[in-house]
Amino acid sequence: MSEPSPKNIAVAGGGLAGLAAGCALANAGYRVTLFERRPYLGGRASSYEHPGTGEVVDNCQHVLLGCCTNLIDFYRRLGVENKIRWYDHLTFLEPAGSAEESRASIIGSSSLPAPFHALPSFFGADCLNLSDKLTIASAMAALISSLPHDDGRSFLDWLKQNRQTDRAIDRFWKTILVSALNEDLDRISIPYAAQVIRESFLKSAEAGKMGVPTVPLTELYGVAADYVTARGGEVRLRSSVESFSTHETGVEVVTAGRRERFDSLVLALPYNGIAAILPETAPPAPWRAMLAHFESSPITGIHLWFDRQISGLDHAVLLDRTIQWMFHKSKLLGRTDAGSYVELVVSSSKSLVEKSKQEIVDLALSELREFFPEARSANLIKSTVIKEVHATYSPKPGIDKFRPAPQTPWPRVFLAGDWIATGWPATMEGAVRSGYLAAETLMESLGNNQKILVPDLPAQGLMRLFR
Repeated sequence: MSEPSPKNIAVAGGGLAGLAAGCALANAGYRVTLFERRPYLGGRASSYEHPGTGEVVDNCQHVLLGCCTNLIDFYRRLGVENKIRWYDHLTFLEPAGSAEESRASIIGSSSLPAPFHALPSFFGADCLNLSDKLTIASAMAALISSLPHDDGRSFLDWLKQNRQTDRAIDRFWKTILVSALNEDLDRISIPYAAQVIRESFLKSAEAGKMGVPTVPLTELYGVAADYVTARGGEVRLRSSVESFSTHETGVEVVTAGRRERFDSLVLALPYNGIAAILPETAPPAPWRAMLAHFESSPITGIHLWFDRQISGLDHAVLLDRTIQWMFHKSKLLGRTDAGSYVELVVSSSKSLVEKSKQEIVDLALSELREFFPEARSANLIKSTVIKEVHATYSPKPGIDKFRPAPQTPWPRVFLAGDWIATGWPATMEGAVRSGYLAAETLMESLGNNQKILVPDLPAQGLMRLFR
């Protein structure tokens, strides 16, 4: 008796969610056809040759933490885990006067057990005074035992309730959370913020390590095409799913006027792109109402090339200014030329959306020179600005009740995307989790109960007492 032919699965979307779902399904023995409208994979985590500079640039700098277990599993699956450089500390820089060196505070782990592993460096940080540190420590203690629930208030409300000083809010909570969640503190739900703090600062030293890619993003995710095709699948670039309809025996998808039948479909699209392809049947009305509750928050990446080295740091947190992070890309990418290529990141960059490229570059240069004296005499060779206006959904209070499960009202159609219900906010980890969840749910519908989702990183030290 011949073996039954593998199920044919369509995946719409070649971002992290679609790639995670497609690779997991291909590895499980399904024949995957992945559609991506761009000429490259990675979605919002991608790179390309910028026409104005001739340089390969990431659309935005992406980082991960040690607690991102499913993203790390995805890297291992693709064989690119060695292209991530890990750091066990963060450098916080204060702006300096015209002739002064910027003061640095380094917060990292020690040999103390979690949740106290970062305590020595935290209390030694000059960017906060003793009052700031004591209020932060008190708020951290409140997050050790469990995560607070979403009561409709913002995390800024929670911080004020917990008597945080203005400097503690601006130099610690805002610095960490706006970067992690891409939203302002007064628009972040309490559980999301608490989860970031608990995972990155309290759970273990391993969970809080920061990983930075040492290659352009497309080099990380482009190999997913080889992974799928090596397992009998197909990746179609410059090809998008325009619509779909379900039938008793499968799903029909339309791509550029071409109709094809598949056994199942995974929709791995952003929340603001999915409504356009929904069938004109009964379910779309409540779905469109659900989608209407989501809002976007922007990220801006500012790429600058100088004729000389402006810093010996690989990366740094920049305090009290519009720019929030500096990533020294020439050092991270291993470039040996004499110049410096840096990317400056502004999360939740609503104030920059309407500004011109030149206005943003001028602002960035002015602020960068407050932190790095060498930048004052360096010549700017070229620059570009990349705005991701719809970078992530806004993790505002109450949004969780509108995040859908992988199942949809349409038989054999499943959802993936950082905006669906994964238990994580809009991060690369959340996107990969959604892809794995969609693959698990699809396979379960076909009688295959194989598990793909990777467990959370276990707590260490005294945090093992709190589940």
